[in-house]
Amino acid sequence: MSLKSTPDYGRLIEAALAEDIGTGDVTSMAVIPPDLQFSGVMAAREPMVLAGLELAEDIFHRVVPQASVTLRAKDGDKVEAGTVLAELRGPAAGLLTAERTALNLLQHLSGIATFTRRYADAIQGSGCTLLDTRKTIPGLRQLAKYASRMGGARNHRMGLYDGVLIKDNHIAVRGGVAEAVKAARAHTSLPVEVECDTLLQVGEAIEAGADIILLDNMTPPQLKECVALIAGRAKTEASGGVTLETIAAIAASGVDFVSVGRLTQSAPAVDIGMDWSSLDG
Repeated sequence: MSLKSTPDYGRLIEAALAEDIGTGDVTSMAVIPPDLQFSGVMAAREPMVLAGLELAEDIFHRVVPQASVTLRAKDGDKVEAGTVLAELRGPAAGLLTAERTALNLLQHLSGIATFTRRYADAIQGSGCTLLDTRKTIPGLRQLAKYASRMGGARNHRMGLYDGVLIKDNHIAVRGGVAEAVKAARAHTSLPVEVECDTLLQVGEAIEAGADIILLDNMTPPQLKECVALIAGRAKTEASGGVTLETIAAIAASGVDFVSVGRLTQSAPAVDIGMDWSSLDG
């Protein structure tokens, strides 16, 4: 799914601009003559992986339809500090009004992509696939998961509606792994994934016919033992407390997937600036 085709893309832009502008940008209206034109650039101030450049472009155009925004990079690019990402030209007041909203989202999404790329690089060549999770800021999930894809992850389920993941509370309420898997099978044809904390639960999940077994908060030796027990009868996913320092050993255990909530939950924003290069009138 492309960035612009994500659900509620236009609504998000409108909501973000309305939140910041309110009844009007009083500073720009007071300080900047309406006919004053500026030209400038958006540039990376640190190394990063980009995500959200077209979103930023659309934000500027939503405020200043006649503005010229020329992109000099694309989402997924890994760029160095000082790289010009876009050149902008148009009415100064409008571009200044749109600046913070455009930068906020671009910095946030590029932060996710940059953080994700570090994790993806750490397991490159292992045969294990990096997954994101549902741990996202409410209202920004589609964009956050787009950004994680730009960083090299694969999307796990987008929400509660497109995948079955039986977790510990489901198991506790239903009365056991086998009972929960059986109930899910009777309700839907979607693949059934079940979270297991112990080797005993893994055995129960295999017997119940789970398609994917999520191995929660296990050490690499425990993961290896579980992978050996499963023996290809189900896909395996490691999750829980995964860090840059531990992900390589986790991937080397033989699991098919490793999911990392912090990709979208804890990624720091990157530093991108918008600087005016000349005054035209």
